[in-house]
Amino acid sequence: MAGTDYARAGVDIDEGEKAVSLMKQAVRETFTPRVLSDLGSFGGLFRADFPGMRKPVLVASTDGVGTKLKIAAAVGDYSTVGRDLVNHCVNDILAQGAEPLFFLDYIACGRLDSSVAAGIVTGMASACRENGCALLGGETAEMPGFYSPGDYDVAGTIVGVVDEEHMVTASGVRPGMALIGLPSTGLHTNGYSLARMVLFEIAGLSPGDSPAELGGQTLAQALLAVHRSYLKAVAPLVRKGLAAGICHVTGGGIPGNLRRILPPGCGAVIEEDWHVPPVFGLIRRLGDVALEDMRRAFNMGVGLILAVPAGRAAEAESMLAGAGEQPFRAGSTDDSGAIRFTGGRGAGL
Repeated sequence: MAGTDYARAGVDIDEGEKAVSLMKQAVRETFTPRVLSDLGSFGGLFRADFPGMRKPVLVASTDGVGTKLKIAAAVGDYSTVGRDLVNHCVNDILAQGAEPLFFLDYIACGRLDSSVAAGIVTGMASACRENGCALLGGETAEMPGFYSPGDYDVAGTIVGVVDEEHMVTASGVRPGMALIGLPSTGLHTNGYSLARMVLFEIAGLSPGDSPAELGGQTLAQALLAVHRSYLKAVAPLVRKGLAAGICHVTGGGIPGNLRRILPPGCGAVIEEDWHVPPVFGLIRRLGDVALEDMRRAFNMGVGLILAVPAGRAAEAESMLAGAGEQPFRAGSTDDSGAIRFTGGRGAGL
C-alpha cells in the first residue's frame, strides 16, 4: 500500500503553486507606490499616509459573488466574477464616500484548477487597476469533502479611505431631495438563485440559449454581464459635497437598500420610468414573478441611487453625464417614512 500524503487526501500543493505563478504578474501590476510587500509574505504591507486629508477615516467591507458562480461554472467562463467582486466592494464603500486603497481575496474550492483560480484572480486584478487599488493579498483554500469538485466560492475584503468632512451618511438626507439613478448592466451580483430557478429549472432553458427578448444575447452573456463600478463618476460629486446619500442597489433591491440611507421619518417616491434591461422582463414572464418580488430580488436596472439637494440636481446630472454616465431621475425623498413606487414600470416589464 502506498504511503498517505496530502495529494491522496485531495489537496494538490503543486497545483496551488502553479496557480500563484499564473496570477503573479497580474497581481503585481495592481501595486501602488504605497504597497511595501510582495507576493508570498504572510501579510500585505501598505503605507498609511493620506496626504491632503485632515481626518482620514478607514472604511472596510466584505462581500461575495453568490450563485453567479454557478453560471460561470456552467459555461466554463470565470473571467468576469473576479471583476464583479472587486467592483461590488468598491461600490459598497463608495456609498459612504470612500475611495479604495487595497483589496484582499479568498477563493475556496473542492478541487483546485490552477487556470480557474488564476482566471478569477486576473479578473480581480483588472478591476483593481481600473479602480486604482492594490490587490494586496489573498488565500486559496482547497477543501475536498467540504466542497464538491468543480465548486468554487469567492469572497473579498476591501479597505478604503475618506476624509471625515466628506463622509456620506444617512444624516445628510432630507425630505425634498432629488434621487438620481445610474443604470446597472443587469443583475450585477444579486438575485441569481431566483434567476437560475426560473430560467433553468422552470423554463428549462440552457445558458447558450438566446431568447428573443435578449436581442441576440445568450442567457450566459446577459447573466455574466460585469457588475459595474461607479467610482470614477461619483467620487468627484462626493468631493464636491453634492452627494447627501449614496445607495448601492444590491440584495434586497431598491426597497431594501434605499432604507439604509434614509433617516427616521424620511421616505421616498420612486418614479419607475427608466429603461429596465430585458433580462428582468424575461425572468418575470417565465416565472410569473410578482412585480413586488422582482423589486426585492433584483436591482431592476438601477445600480446606484444618489440623494442630491433638489437645487443642485442639474449640476450633479451634468457632472455625471460628463463622466460618461447616463443619469436619470429616479424619484425624490419625502416625509412619509415609506418607500412608494409610482409611474410606469419601465421598458421591458
